[in-house]
This record gives sequence, structure tokens and C-alpha cells, in this order.
Amino acid sequence: MTVSMNNFHASSDNTLAPNQVSTLIAEARQAVGYSVEDLSVATGLVNDEIVGIENGTDLDPAKLKRVAAALKVPVATYRPS
Repeated sequence: MTVSMNNFHASSDNTLAPNQVSTLIAEARQAVGYSVEDLSVATGLVNDEIVGIENGTDLDPAKLKRVAAALKVPVATYRPS
């Protein structure tokens, strides 16, 4: 299965809303067969940080870049709420 951020664009300006970012990360993680623990190891983040990203409470750009690299998905922009 291929996961593309292009499928999740919120508007024509290629930005993602925070809830879209968190949903995309969770779906991409599941698509590659990673558990939260697996992604934690791959990114160097702790489990709680991954959970925070996936529930939309922690959208730190540096963390998102690490997650995107581990999941091999392109980095996109998002609209802070």
C-alpha cells in the first residue's frame, strides 16, 4: 500500500489542517505495519510523543519531520489551529 500526502490536502494551497496531519500519521504508521512502539524506536521519540502526534495534541514540526522520514512519506505544510 502506498500512502501519499497528496490524498490529504485540505485546500489548493497544499496545507493540511492539524486533524488531517494526525490522521495521516496514524494511517501511514498502520499502513507500514508499525506499532506505536515501532515508530517510537524508528524516530527516537517516546511513545507518548507518538500518541500526542496521532491525537493532534503535539504537532511540533521537528517531530513531524522525524516521523515523516521514518514512515517514508513526504513532508507537507499544515495550518496551525
